[in-house]
Amino acid sequence: MDLFILNADNSREIDKISEELSEYKFKIIQQENHFVLMKKKRYGNYYVHILFLLIGLFVFSPALIVNLVYFTYSYLWASPHVLITTEIKAEDGKELEFNTMEEVIESANKLF
Repeated sequence: MDLFILNADNSREIDKISEELSEYKFKIIQQENHFVLMKKKRYGNYYVHILFLLIGLFVFSPALIVNLVYFTYSYLWASPHVLITTEIKAEDGKELEFNTMEEVIESANKLF
């Protein structure tokens, strides 16, 4: 799971950033007055799924299990998460390291 952190100055800017990320198919998971957590569901590369499906159906049936494992990995662990917050320090007092919007969009458009 990739966690990206974006900084916002106020709640209006949080709303603006979350609307922009919604255009890239990010969905809101959790929302409070000082942060929004969003996730883009990733299902894996369609060509890889088709390849393993064809191999599994016509050549080697355990390839279907490999396809299921690839889908599960893509959905649960490869899906990027974005935290949009007004906070600048973590709970332990350390400064948060913020990402840029370009990094988030690049991660959202990755194939693998």
